[in-house]
Amino acid sequence: MPKAEIHVHLEGCFNVETLVRWAGEAGVLLPRPADRLFEFQGLADFLHFLDWACGLASSPQRLTELAHDFCRRLAADGTGYADLIVNPTHWRHWRHRIPEMVAALDDGFAAAEAEGLPPVGLCISLLRTQTDKEANDLVDLLVTMGHPRVVALSIDGNEAAAGRTGERFAAAFEKAGKAGLKRTAHAGESSGPEGVRDAILLLGVDRIDHGVRAIADDATVELLVERQVPIGVCPTSNINLKIFPSIAEHPIDRLVRAGVRVSINTDDPSLMGTNLPLEYARVASAFSWDESVIRDVARTSIEASFASESVKAGLLARLATWQESPGP
Repeated sequence: MPKAEIHVHLEGCFNVETLVRWAGEAGVLLPRPADRLFEFQGLADFLHFLDWACGLASSPQRLTELAHDFCRRLAADGTGYADLIVNPTHWRHWRHRIPEMVAALDDGFAAAEAEGLPPVGLCISLLRTQTDKEANDLVDLLVTMGHPRVVALSIDGNEAAAGRTGERFAAAFEKAGKAGLKRTAHAGESSGPEGVRDAILLLGVDRIDHGVRAIADDATVELLVERQVPIGVCPTSNINLKIFPSIAEHPIDRLVRAGVRVSINTDDPSLMGTNLPLEYARVASAFSWDESVIRDVARTSIEASFASESVKAGLLARLATWQESPGP
């Protein structure tokens, strides 16, 4: 099924074999045995693991390899475009060399596109614990770079640990918007509905990553519907990181039926042991979605993406003629 993926992190696309090989080459100990490497005790443990894994990507060649492999993953999932989130703070070899990081990733994406693999836009992300100066400095750098691969400013990290940070980052997000960058923010994952409201009202986001905890407040759901702010939902991630206890108790169906613009995504596919077709199938089965609901969710993923208008038009045209088969 033609679709886009608009909430996925490069940090979550490693595979065990690559990490074991890189750790061995660097003489670095694994945080736990390889057969349990992707077992996490919650969001905080998960975020610590990301720092460890990304620290192994010490050369431009490894970044280029990751980018190319990511495009192969998209093609295997039947995904026609992705907005890929990258947070430089996780990548210790690159956090102060962002232009070089983007260039190395771009080499991999460009080579993949030349082979006919799906295109990718980069959403460069702040960490929620950074300062307002660091946020403004990042935006200034992205604007100065003007790299066509960079389509958006993002922010992620543990909301519960950082607290409400909307006011701290409002100026940086406003500057990014005025410079032509799209804006997206993790909100309503470890925070409640207030995180979603702050992302909309203080950061002026074009899209929210997660947003699922909005369900706890009718006024926040109404705000999402009124402003038509799409949310990028990652069901398996939410369950694995204990945001919700089971797919049956996940609010994605209630959000769709309330009129919220919802897309389905993987978040961190390798680390969560999932892929995009599995996410669609899992949700469709749990809530008995018919073809029209599945098609609407796929359409939202394309329309809410930061792809070029020509890429969107091509995917939407293909979706219009798509007929449901045994799998999405």
